[in-house]
Amino acid sequence: MKEAKRSRKRKRGKVHKKSTTQAGDDPSKVSGVNQSMVSNVAISKTKKPLSFLDKMKARLSGGHFRMLNEKLYTCSGDEALNYFKENPELFNVYHAGYQEQMLHWPEKPVDIITKWLKDHSPSLIVADFGCGDARLARSVKNKVWSLDLVAHDPSVIVCDMSNTPLESSSVDVAIFCLSLMGTNYPSFLQEARRVLKPRGWLLIAEVKSRLDPTTGGADPNNFLKAISELGFTIESKDFSNKMFVLFYLKKKEKQNSVDKEINWPELKACIYKRR
Repeated sequence: MKEAKRSRKRKRGKVHKKSTTQAGDDPSKVSGVNQSMVSNVAISKTKKPLSFLDKMKARLSGGHFRMLNEKLYTCSGDEALNYFKENPELFNVYHAGYQEQMLHWPEKPVDIITKWLKDHSPSLIVADFGCGDARLARSVKNKVWSLDLVAHDPSVIVCDMSNTPLESSSVDVAIFCLSLMGTNYPSFLQEARRVLKPRGWLLIAEVKSRLDPTTGGADPNNFLKAISELGFTIESKDFSNKMFVLFYLKKKEKQNSVDKEINWPELKACIYKRR
């Protein structure tokens, strides 16, 4: 009788032990345990919180970006060129901050412009004014002249956007993707007109707040009127994105022999918020 009881106890112990071993092999099969809970626990164990030093570095980096961003909007193109010649390492700081800001944009204008180019002939020659890391040139089959204040990529031509080394009437598409940043931005557009072929395209993507009169920005109609007087026709306008606007223009076949005085609106600086 006693021997039978001991036998039953050993069997129950074996069953219990076997059940425990199987559950340990696959936590998701344990009764009452949610697989997502198990995953979250695993993630929480591997994810390390930022140290105080890391947080301070991120804050200082963001502060440097905002300072450089404001400087680019409030100085002329040649002043910006000379500034970065003396401090080329700050250009990397600026672009790191710029890329961080772009992560928060649901859609990026460079992607829309890239798609536009892919929908047109790859034989079109492109000038990318203020190209940054030359991402556009790497994304399309077209010949792209990448222009900026510092060569963030070996293919970039370093120059003032109002005085490029490109030949007159040599380009089919001129692009300003969030790059009308100098106080003398009209001279950038005049340079684009010079290098563009007749009927060549001018594509402008600009931060929406800079062209929103309700928030202190310029009237977009006055902005487009000035560009029209420079010698362009407006083909289309896109205000659908909440972050930026897009303008598609073409250089007129016949240009005025003498430039008349154009009333260019002031474009306010785009100041990014602290995050």
